[in-house]
Amino acid sequence: MAKMTVLQYPDERLRKVAQKIEKVDDNIRSVIDDMFETMYEEQGVGLAATQVDIHKRLFVADCSEDQNEPMVFINPEITEAEGHFKNDEGCLSFPGVYAKVERAEKITVTALDKNGERFSRSAEGLLAICIQHEIDHLNGKLFVDYLSPLKRERIRKKLEKEQRLAEKYATEAH
Repeated sequence: MAKMTVLQYPDERLRKVAQKIEKVDDNIRSVIDDMFETMYEEQGVGLAATQVDIHKRLFVADCSEDQNEPMVFINPEITEAEGHFKNDEGCLSFPGVYAKVERAEKITVTALDKNGERFSRSAEGLLAICIQHEIDHLNGKLFVDYLSPLKRERIRKKLEKEQRLAEKYATEAH
């Protein structure tokens, strides 16, 4: 397994729409393993393939306290959604940024698992938020798209400044 690089906003590759996976094979399973390693190391609860510059309809998630309930969603589709609530969201592609986003309260998702078997799962709370957030990534949509243009611009400027500072310190360290 290998840790992958998570794309950071405003990288345009985060806007690419992911393609359907036609066949679940060892190559896809290897990507899944690397995505789990990356997600756990980055202390996230979900990671879409788009975020690691693989534009396939795939995400991994683990919303458990002990990080012992890994879930794989290949070609996911939300088949039911009900209710609305706002909750703070963060994203590995937006380090240190959190914002209130409105999502469906309960959802049902249908997808393929790591073995290519179709399943449906109902979710609410953090898992429902995570699934909706990751599917948005696969569609080229980011959680800041739910915010006002002013908030979005503030976040973009903040992250660009942090990236410039990180690059400056990295250059000075050499």
